Amino acid sequence: MSNKSNASVEGRLAGRICWVIVIGGFLSLFPIQQGIDRTEDAMGNVADALYLTSGQVLSRLSLGHEGLLADIYWTRVVQYVGRKRLSHSTNFEQLGPLLRLTTELDPHLLIAYRFGSIFLAEKPPGGAGQPEEALRLLRRGIVANPDYWRLWEDLGFIYYWDLKDYTNAARVFQAGSERPGALVWMRVMAATVAAQGGEIQTSRALWSEIYRHADNEQVRQSAIEHLAAIETQDQIEKLNQLLARYQKREGRAARTFHELVEAGYLADVPRDPSDIPFVIGADGRAALAPQSKVDLRLLQ
Repeated sequence: MSNKSNASVEGRLAGRICWVIVIGGFLSLFPIQQGIDRTEDAMGNVADALYLTSGQVLSRLSLGHEGLLADIYWTRVVQYVGRKRLSHSTNFEQLGPLLRLTTELDPHLLIAYRFGSIFLAEKPPGGAGQPEEALRLLRRGIVANPDYWRLWEDLGFIYYWDLKDYTNAARVFQAGSERPGALVWMRVMAATVAAQGGEIQTSRALWSEIYRHADNEQVRQSAIEHLAAIETQDQIEKLNQLLARYQKREGRAARTFHELVEAGYLADVPRDPSDIPFVIGADGRAALAPQSKVDLRLLQ
């Protein structure tokens, strides 16, 4: 037999031996898993175990089948969360490590980042109540998949819903809006959340950009309404400063803006962006008239 034939036979034999080792390793996990499940059923408490704690070790053992093994571990994550929810457990200590193993095996398994972050962030008994761990998972996902804008979306919502960190949420939504294929509402979310976080100038700049580039009339109208609300808020702040100065100098509070016009503080009664005159409320502060079309709730 030629050397070439011998090498071919030896290669096939080595491949079969490797597959026997891998299959044997996987089969050995089943009695372990059954033992864990029986222990949980018998004792009524958590007996969670990770088979291995290093994604790099698992990757080497997989012999090039990291994706398959990642799918197995992702299935394990789903089973783990389902079991915890059914038992109303608040102990999800293995969830983070399981997700780390899964994504180390396959850094491009997007479902693990997206749903894994939900499992981590959601409050018990639905999830682990670990939003910071969810942020770490999503950041790893973004490093491995920088152009997948949906991960930026998920990251922004963790900041927004779970941490109430509007400043970082706005920045993440804005960064995500610049990824390939990102939908325009990502920029809308950035502008809206910036206003909620008190970053009015940032919100104005983002809404102005949305207005200039939106190819959807509904989005453009939304930008107009938000910009009107931002402008109105600025006007109200300035008018309140003027009212305070009037009261200090005149020794009494103004009841209408006509008084400020007559005293030379204003050239004319101020109007909001919908061309309706401002009024002075019962508290002595500037306010929108009932017939105004400006909606300041957009900034809340």
